[in-house]
Amino acid sequence: MAGIKLIHHVNVPISDRERTREWYEKVLCAEYLDRGPIRDRQLQVRIATGEMHFTDSANPSQGGHFAVEVDDWDETIANLDSLSVPYSRSPGGEVGPARTPEDTPYTGRREDNGEHYTYIRDPDGNVIELVYHPMGLEDGQGQHVELVDNSKGLRWKQHSAYVTPG
Repeated sequence: MAGIKLIHHVNVPISDRERTREWYEKVLCAEYLDRGPIRDRQLQVRIATGEMHFTDSANPSQGGHFAVEVDDWDETIANLDSLSVPYSRSPGGEVGPARTPEDTPYTGRREDNGEHYTYIRDPDGNVIELVYHPMGLEDGQGQHVELVDNSKGLRWKQHSAYVTPG
């Protein structure tokens, strides 16, 4: 098998497409992807360079979670507070014993890399972990690496009949 280049998308079951779109746009700055007839089958959004697809379900079930890396921890927490989105140090919302001196009931900090983390739930109860790595990224030789975020306006190539003129 050839190597994996990237995760193309994650698909999550939902109960209300418009509510989900609005929530992901507000809370995670998602970009709606209008892909012609596909929009009738599922909601598709871009978050940074990854995609989330949402499929209508009469009984969406939650299991596991997905995580997104945020650019600015303090800004992210301020945004959650301004939108009254509850967050917790554990995916289930319960508060366990602090593991590091920086832990609070609402956010945690990992000992090995200083990663900040907290968990939120979308309107259907799907768990999303928000993470921030203040030490940044490094390559295999220990050299600092910056990610280039030029995701705005990117789209997978489509047949012209399905592209909505911009």
